Amino acid sequence: MFEQPQTSDATAGAAPRRQRANTRRAATRGRLARLAAAAGTAFHAAAIAAAPLSAWAQAAPYPDRPVKFILPFAPGGGTDIVGRIIAQKMSDQLGQPVVPENRPGAGSHVGIESAAKSKADGYTIVLVAPEITTGPTLYKLNYDALKDFSGISMVAAIPYVMTVGPGLPVNSLKEFIEYAKANPGKVNYGSPGIGSGPHIAVELLKSLTKIDITHVPYKGAGPAMQGLLTGEITMAVTATSTVVQQIKAGKIKAIVVLSPERASTLPDVPTTKEAGLEAWQVALWWGMLAPAGTPREVIARLNAAWLKAAALPDTIDKMRAAGYDPLTSTPEQLTDYMKSETVRWGKIIKDANIKALE
Repeated sequence: MFEQPQTSDATAGAAPRRQRANTRRAATRGRLARLAAAAGTAFHAAAIAAAPLSAWAQAAPYPDRPVKFILPFAPGGGTDIVGRIIAQKMSDQLGQPVVPENRPGAGSHVGIESAAKSKADGYTIVLVAPEITTGPTLYKLNYDALKDFSGISMVAAIPYVMTVGPGLPVNSLKEFIEYAKANPGKVNYGSPGIGSGPHIAVELLKSLTKIDITHVPYKGAGPAMQGLLTGEITMAVTATSTVVQQIKAGKIKAIVVLSPERASTLPDVPTTKEAGLEAWQVALWWGMLAPAGTPREVIARLNAAWLKAAALPDTIDKMRAAGYDPLTSTPEQLTDYMKSETVRWGKIIKDANIKALE
């Protein structure tokens, strides 16, 4: 199971601040602890007992130089933003710079392949998103996502939200499904691209409800959202962090969040379970990996560094301010989750006959 980090008394600071932090965490502990229940894996809130990093220092000199941190998406996107927060906090814990390096291309697979082929010495790690679990079915890859990597830890998650343009005469998931069935082929939806998380999430909705709506792929989440704002498309699934302001301004309508519990940033928006379609739950997550063969003690050192960093109030505050929820796991839990997600999304992709553009 994955964990939502909690601070200890030693790291939480003064009592008033600790009380405020504890109140916030108590309100959200169950919600994000179960984000991955959408994929058959439950998150749970638990206190972190991070191993003292000094123990590793006695056993090995790692790291004695900067660590390259590959971010396989373009600068400015969700992976880049969360990756740079993580890099800063990992640097503090490891005592050496963790240097972000953007390697975008082919839906993140250029950067992931580069990491897979790097030396397994702990000096190259990579931040991955759900695309690593959809890629094996969509592309002929030059790496094996499950054999060529060792898990380090789950690091973050964000709920997805289904949104529609203000002109669409629906205000609930039930009304949207009824409208789509009454207008087969006339409703369209946008996504950041073929095979992206939002694309496959909507294909799952189509499979569950038997609606006929048309996919309009864009080159990124920004252009897709612009298409929704201008009326080019009628529906989109996107990360809550990127659309909160547009929703609050009334420029688009939020219909449901695709998580087991309501999003803290959109507390008035029902979940898919509340809307009567519990099976439509999808998590947007990030995890850290190292090339397969990286020494176990190095993996343990990196995992311990993140567990300690994730429990710091400053880390939690920075990530939540940017719209992310920090998470932790053991290396084995992340690897098992990737395996289950690869199977899950592989079936959906094949059933929907989704083909990646060459």
